[in-house]
Amino acid sequence: MSGAPARRGLLLVNPNARNGGFSLDTVRDALRSGGIEPFEPPGDPDCTAVIKRHAAECDLVILGGGDGTLNAAAPALVETKLPLGILPLGTANDLARSLGLPVDPVQAARLITTEEARPADLGCVNGHYYFNVASIGFSADLAGDLTAESKKIWGTLGYGIAAIRVLRRMRPFTVTLEHDGRTEKVTTIQVSVGNGRHYGGGMTVEETATVDDGKLDFYSLEVAHWWRLLALLPALRKGTQGKAADVRAFSTTEILVRTKKPRPVNTDGELSTHTPAHFKVIPRAVRIFSPAPKKRPGTMVTGHADAV
Repeated sequence: MSGAPARRGLLLVNPNARNGGFSLDTVRDALRSGGIEPFEPPGDPDCTAVIKRHAAECDLVILGGGDGTLNAAAPALVETKLPLGILPLGTANDLARSLGLPVDPVQAARLITTEEARPADLGCVNGHYYFNVASIGFSADLAGDLTAESKKIWGTLGYGIAAIRVLRRMRPFTVTLEHDGRTEKVTTIQVSVGNGRHYGGGMTVEETATVDDGKLDFYSLEVAHWWRLLALLPALRKGTQGKAADVRAFSTTEILVRTKKPRPVNTDGELSTHTPAHFKVIPRAVRIFSPAPKKRPGTMVTGHADAV
C-alpha cells in the first residue's frame, strides 16, 4: 500500500490456542505487506485489559485464537469500538466459519488487509456478550466436561468423546420461556439461543442465520429419548432442526429463560452465567474484517408455535 501510512494493529495471540504453535513471522509479513504494522505489547493474560490500555495507540485489533479468545475480548471491542481482525487458531473456529474466513492464518491475515470492517451483532445474556450461541442443558453440560487439554489433543473429536459421556447421564428439565408477548413452559434437554450461524465444532443454529441479521435464533430439543439426538444430528449440522416435530424453533430479539433451579449457561464454549437468563441481541455491536455476507432471505417461525 505505497503512499498510504501504515495502520497500527494490536496483535494478540493466545499461546494456548490449539493451532497457536506456528511461526507468526509470515503473519507479520502479510500484515506489513498490506499496510498494517503489528504492535505486540508484553504478554498479559487479560486481553480485555490490553485492548483497553492500548486502544488510543491502535487502529484495529487482531486476535489469534479460538472462539473463547474472541468471546473474552468482546467487552473491550464494544467499549473501544476498534475493528477486529481474526486469525482462526482454535479448535472449532465457529465465528470464523460463520464469517467465511479462511482457516489458514496467513490467508486470514491477508484478508484483514484487503476487506472492510463490517458490522456484526452480538448476543448478550445477563450482561455477558457472545458471538455464536448460548445454551442451557446438554451443551452446557458438555462444555463443563470438555477440558482445554482434551480440545488441544483431540480437536473436534474431543466434542464427540465428551458428548457420549454427557448423553449417558442426561435428563430432561422444565423451562419457562417469555418472549414476544407470550409465555411457554416446555420440557427439554437443551435450549439454544444463537447470534451467529455455527457453533460446537460443526453444528448450525439455523440454516439462514447470519451474524448481522439483527435476530436471535432459538431452538429447544424436546426429545423423549437421548437416541433421538442421533437421528437429529444431520439436521443439527445443517441448521434445519426447527422443521422436526420435537424441536421448537423461532427467531426473536429478546427472550427470558427460567428454570426451577439455577442451571449454567454456556456462551461460546464457556460457562459464564446461570438461569434465570435474559437474552437479547445487540445489533451492529462490533466491526469485523470479513467478506460481504450473504443476506438472510427472511424470518420463519417453525416448530411449535402455540403458547402454553
